Amino acid sequence: MDALVMAGQLILAISILVILHEFGHYLAARAFGIKVEKFYLFFDAWGFKLFSFKRGDTEWGIGWLPLGGYVKIAGMIDESMDKEAMKAPAQPWEFRSKPAWQRLIVMVGGVVVNIIAGVIIFAMISYTYGDKFMKNDSLKAGIVPSELAKEYGFKTGDKLVAVNGVAIDHFEDALQVKHILSEGVVYDVNRNDSMVKVNLPDDFVKKFSENKADFFKPRMQFFVGTVGEKSNAQKAGLQKDDVIEMVDSIKVTYLDEFQNYLKEKKCKDVALTVNRGGNIINLNCTVDACATIGIGVDSKDFEYEDVTYGFFASFPLGIKKAGENIDAQIKGWGKIFKGDIAVNKAVQGPIGIAKFFGSEVIWKRFWMFTALISLGLAFMNILPIPALDGGHVLFLIFEIIIGKPLSESFLEKAQYAGMLILLTLMVLIFGNDIWGLISNSSAAIPSCNC
Repeated sequence: MDALVMAGQLILAISILVILHEFGHYLAARAFGIKVEKFYLFFDAWGFKLFSFKRGDTEWGIGWLPLGGYVKIAGMIDESMDKEAMKAPAQPWEFRSKPAWQRLIVMVGGVVVNIIAGVIIFAMISYTYGDKFMKNDSLKAGIVPSELAKEYGFKTGDKLVAVNGVAIDHFEDALQVKHILSEGVVYDVNRNDSMVKVNLPDDFVKKFSENKADFFKPRMQFFVGTVGEKSNAQKAGLQKDDVIEMVDSIKVTYLDEFQNYLKEKKCKDVALTVNRGGNIINLNCTVDACATIGIGVDSKDFEYEDVTYGFFASFPLGIKKAGENIDAQIKGWGKIFKGDIAVNKAVQGPIGIAKFFGSEVIWKRFWMFTALISLGLAFMNILPIPALDGGHVLFLIFEIIIGKPLSESFLEKAQYAGMLILLTLMVLIFGNDIWGLISNSSAAIPSCNC
């Protein structure tokens, strides 16, 4: 059921964005009097379709293959490879009969709409939900670094002050994508009331992309927030709001101390000293093979800043967030092409993306990932690969420069080459997704039995 919910959310998001993208092409084409023969959500491969109707000159429909969608613009060499139509004399209402600048606008129409959609979604998320930030100065106990962060010089209890000379007001600012993808990242850290600098090397982003753990987390005192059904914690008698003060007579003040001790006690029993509303209770609990007992934790250590935005004020913020996302994609792909980030670590296919939506429909999260996918589609489509919008744009720019159109024979061959490139990429991405499922399943098998 969880897989169906995740898949359903992904299909809904992609459907919305594909319709918007193709509608961008459609509106631009119709604005210049170009005939649009088909407008399809999903592909009607080999002539099979779920639904269609015709209005005016355009056939509107839903195909059976959920890999995107398309508009078939008359007189254009596209994925349909309709050679017979291209052999006929050019008509004034065809794509090929229009000036290059008009054709260029038609080709970027979809990308422009996806960018606008991303901006609007970000703006409406800000307007509807606002933002909630953890105040950095409320992290009285500092941070808990991952093993990778420790390699670079961070220590438990460090208090983050600034990154690249910019003061960290909110904890969320400490590890923004723009910092991760920058060269020579420097953190100013308060360590035992002394200021030190922690420098991240140039290969940081590569190791970061390969590391699945959070780079660092806030250090916190904790209490039991939830108790899992039929978990070892429930069997032991733990309850919501219990404060675990000691494990096997060893005092644990912070969550990381508790978690580290449990790692040493996999598949063993531990004695818990619990403060329940001022009363001290002793319980015995079994630690499972994953070093957990089945509780969710909470903390009262941190202060948060809630920010609300007016309707009109939300749009500049939407533009800013969209711009930062596109900038991150440009830098990220630059790192991939340079070999700093492995492609299989950075690129997610449908299975990987579906996981981000989660097994529960949370609309804020749904629209956030829809906005990110919209900007991702815009960026990917504008890449200069034949068969993508960017490939058509590249050829049109050449046409404008040299003063004459490229031959139809060349465009047909380029289209075939582009489709082969895209097919190869799809196979690699799907293969990466499937391999991720296999490897994660293997990793999930406990190394010991309780």
